[in-house]
Amino acid sequence: MCVGQLGSLLPHVVVPAILAGFLIPEWHLSGAQAGLLSGSGAAGYMLTVPVLATLTDRIDARKILIAGSALSAFGTALFGLFATDLWSGALCNAIAGIGFAGAYMPGLKALTDRLAPGDSSRAVTFYTSSFSLGVGLSFLVAQLVAEGLGWRAAFLVTAIGPLMMLTASALLKPVEPKPSASRLLNFAPVVRNTNAMGFVLGYGAHCFELYGIRTWIVAFWTFVAAGHPTSLTPLIVSVAFSILAMPASILGNELALKLGRHRAITAVMFASAAVALLIGLLSDQSPWVLMPLLLVYALTVPADSGALTSGMTMAADPKNRGATMAVHSTVGFSLSALGAWALGVALDAAGGPQSASAWTAAFAVLAFGILLGPLALYWSRIAAQPAVDRPS
Repeated sequence: MCVGQLGSLLPHVVVPAILAGFLIPEWHLSGAQAGLLSGSGAAGYMLTVPVLATLTDRIDARKILIAGSALSAFGTALFGLFATDLWSGALCNAIAGIGFAGAYMPGLKALTDRLAPGDSSRAVTFYTSSFSLGVGLSFLVAQLVAEGLGWRAAFLVTAIGPLMMLTASALLKPVEPKPSASRLLNFAPVVRNTNAMGFVLGYGAHCFELYGIRTWIVAFWTFVAAGHPTSLTPLIVSVAFSILAMPASILGNELALKLGRHRAITAVMFASAAVALLIGLLSDQSPWVLMPLLLVYALTVPADSGALTSGMTMAADPKNRGATMAVHSTVGFSLSALGAWALGVALDAAGGPQSASAWTAAFAVLAFGILLGPLALYWSRIAAQPAVDRPS
């Protein structure tokens, strides 16, 4: 399933990877428009994942996984063949996002349905951390193909990737979920589960930060390299940033197992906010100052991901695990789309992507977003306490 997910993610960041070098100049996009285009995939995901992930409580997630992988490949190829401006590109990207909604969380459900309960924490962390490796491959392949064959070829080549997940899911043994007596889109039991909702809302803050930096890291390093010529190209930086996320997520989950999830996640989020603010304040400095900070940021941004998602799966009621995953994913990808757009708005408002002050503002937005995570975790602890035990 992890190998299949690498293929499923191959088209995932093609738009952010080629945004600064191809789509922004060719389609004359502002920062907000570029953020909207990049976030359209997350928007398509967000609108459909509540139904698709909840369905996995009723039918074998493998079936949804196969259909979603096929649609993801179709939407990606459609972008490469027919997109000509912001709106046609956003439509194609949204279709690919809908397909990914049938692949990522249903894939996680298909995996956990076939595991013993004691195996789930580390297995979920490996699955979620392989997301980062897949994103790194997506950055690498998209930029290399776009530079060699043009940006349309980048979409057509990466559209082949989801067929790997389709193949992996077809090889899984069928597993029928236990019958559920709840209504299909009944999320009330999920929302009442404050332990799970703390992880869900924390995941939303994580996704805001993660997708914000993934959307704009190529553009940021293009700005840095323009002011200080360096052999560290946006391709190298974006791939290195993404690849480091995989061990960071695994180690973050191990830290959570030792220190406690809430404590470990909160510490990571505060550290990430501090690093983001420092990068923003030093955005006009040399690449040799900024690169070490970005590498630290590449560790802090994803280090809470595995702990948040595995925490959610363990806190969820087994009868409503698919619905809980639906809420988790909907919140996460809603804030992913918002993060990509919010950074574009911040850049426009503070002078554009060629201005150091604009990047200071953009990284301040990232820091603000991730600091909402510890607040969500604190709320879940307080809400879960009996009224007599709550602090007055």
